[in-house]
Amino acid sequence: MTGPLVPFREFVLKVHSRCDLACDHCYVYEHADQSWLTRPKVISDEAISWTARRLAEHATTHALPSVTVILHGGEPLLAGPARLRRVCEELGSALNGIAELDLRIHTNGVQLSPRYLDLFDEFHVRVGISLDGDRAANDRHRRYADGRSSHPPVLRAIALLREERYRHLDLGLLCTVDVRNDPVAVHDALAELEPPLVDFLLPHATWDAPPPRPDGSPTAYADWLLRVFDRWSEQGRPMPVRMFSSVLSTLSGGPSLTESLGLAPTDLVVIETDGTLEQVDSLKSAYEGAAATGFDVFRNTLDEVAAHPGVRARQLGLAGVGDTCRRCPLVRSCGGGLYTHRYRSDDGTGGGFDNPSVYCADLTALIRGVEDRTATATGSPAVRSSGELLAAHQDLTRTLLAVLHDTLDGRGGAVWDEAWRLAAAVEADGAGADALDAVLAHPYTRTWLIGALEDVGAGRGLPEAAAARLAATVAAAAVRAGLDLPVPVAYRDGSLHLPTLGTVLLGGLPERGAAVVHPADGGFLVRGERAAPGTEARIARDEPESPHWLPARVLRRAPAPALLLDDLDPLRDCFDAPATGRLTAEEAEARAHRIGEAWALLADAVPDQAAEAARTLTTLTPLSAGEAGPGRHGPGALGIGPTEDPERLALGLLSGARRAKLRALGEVTDLYALDGTWEHRTPWGSEHVTFSRLLAETFERAGLGLYEPRYLTGVPEALDMIENAAEVTVDGKQLIAAVRKEISGTRSTAAKNRDAEPPPSGRSPDIPVTDRKVMCE
Repeated sequence: MTGPLVPFREFVLKVHSRCDLACDHCYVYEHADQSWLTRPKVISDEAISWTARRLAEHATTHALPSVTVILHGGEPLLAGPARLRRVCEELGSALNGIAELDLRIHTNGVQLSPRYLDLFDEFHVRVGISLDGDRAANDRHRRYADGRSSHPPVLRAIALLREERYRHLDLGLLCTVDVRNDPVAVHDALAELEPPLVDFLLPHATWDAPPPRPDGSPTAYADWLLRVFDRWSEQGRPMPVRMFSSVLSTLSGGPSLTESLGLAPTDLVVIETDGTLEQVDSLKSAYEGAAATGFDVFRNTLDEVAAHPGVRARQLGLAGVGDTCRRCPLVRSCGGGLYTHRYRSDDGTGGGFDNPSVYCADLTALIRGVEDRTATATGSPAVRSSGELLAAHQDLTRTLLAVLHDTLDGRGGAVWDEAWRLAAAVEADGAGADALDAVLAHPYTRTWLIGALEDVGAGRGLPEAAAARLAATVAAAAVRAGLDLPVPVAYRDGSLHLPTLGTVLLGGLPERGAAVVHPADGGFLVRGERAAPGTEARIARDEPESPHWLPARVLRRAPAPALLLDDLDPLRDCFDAPATGRLTAEEAEARAHRIGEAWALLADAVPDQAAEAARTLTTLTPLSAGEAGPGRHGPGALGIGPTEDPERLALGLLSGARRAKLRALGEVTDLYALDGTWEHRTPWGSEHVTFSRLLAETFERAGLGLYEPRYLTGVPEALDMIENAAEVTVDGKQLIAAVRKEISGTRSTAAKNRDAEPPPSGRSPDIPVTDRKVMCE
């Protein structure tokens, strides 16, 4: 086993090894491992003390902020209030000042009373209760030994726990699935009790002892759970359901929320009433001794248990599941299922736990069913709409700005503090808020924000240029909104740049200093902070270029309503090739003309893709060399090389817009799981690439292929690979579906008439991008 030990954060402490019910589906008493017969009924004082000592030792070694201890059995309430008090006191005392103690108890509830709940309130012990649904469902398994129903006392316990004085202790309900029960009745019975959480559990089973399937269906448990899911959705999801929440989370690229699903490493250990340290309790369903480690709290540290091969096997993520599971596209949601459910005795077909779950067909149908039902609801709107994508990035930019301000915590300096105060004043005005949004949406806002966050996070403090840029942003917004608000802005090299507007050349002022920007008469005034009256520069809103003013250029003939040709912004030099300096009027006109020609070609050949690019691009920065492509900044900007060929420029614009969009999507949603480590062979060559690169190249080629069909070579095969890869999320699948629809649509006459001959076998067509690296890292 490789990799560092995963410390335990959750401990199941058996305080009593017997039970007052005789549930016939209980893994402790009814399954393969019968070690309970040799355990003491009640945990001893010595075992309690050594357990507390081991937990404190482990928390100290690994600097754990919190430790969860679940009091368990058998039935833990049989230990009695005095013994439970001793447990709570010892654990709390040992961990005091070391780690926060999260105490819980899982009980069948029949013994629960105010005497217990007052004790739990004192020690903040939260209570989870087992209940399988309505009376008919619950009585199918959960009865007393003499056959009496346990349902009435459990309902009394739940009612007691719902009282106002105890409600804060309610942890929720655990329900074991039986497909013979009515799923809707079970759901409604549980929902009626208004639990804070419901956890549906598949009955423990292995390949040697498969779960019952009364109708013979290989997906009986999935069908049952999906009927619950449908009812849960119809009722407005009245309570969280851990299994459903976990599937929805992993489908969207998030973590698993339960040990029974997903690839998260196990961090749980069981402490029996005799102090024996064991693996997860459900392993008792596999075979006698399956959970044993050979360790106990008296002689062994918890790190020794964490290094046990059986524990380590459940900490390996993808490497810890069998080959069949590793190849499955659902492995990130399923995780191979609960480790216990993979067990098969050695019959020559693969013994041990290196198998798919005995519930494999059910888990597949469940995850697919949830995905089919919720793909639109759980998917990010940014994948479906360019407007939503831009809105998500606007939110991200504002969030980064707020995080930076909060991180500074008053240490930003006078320039930052004044700019922040003035930003609030601009934000308070309706037109000002819109104007501030427009300036913050400029792609290079993200450049300075990320740089500033990196510097502050590394302890280097806020860069002077970042504070100056915030002030310039606020000033530009005030000018755009026509607010009567003077804004001081630091400048250097004799020029003051206002993002999205232009650059003021401050003749007669020192090379470096501070000036005040004051909106006035539809334009603005700029004067040095200490300059004499009458020495200010007055700039009209639409003033042409002059010795003291270089306006931002707008490409009037481009399809976007206000596409900037930005050759001024101090942060623009962040592409694969150097940005040019300020273009002459003739050079700017020539570039604008070529860009217009290229856009016209795109609009004729691929009108939908041209319109999409027009909706998302805001800024083109002229480069001294190279082709079109994104750099390191927010969405909406492309660097444009000096090519004279409109056809090549059209391809470059389309290529760059596709790459920029995919990166923009990746910044606001999960298109694939970040823990996917496999490499994939591309359909257009023998090269093995990471999933992220396969997705990027496929998305780019699909867009280019609509303009020149030769680029579509291998794209359908790549889309199949991506869709069936374990890494792809719901959002990734929605993106792939959109690409499929895109390339299956009717192509324009111009595209149809282009040379569609594929490249020679084994070679991929050249994508018009020379270098995919980003210079500004």
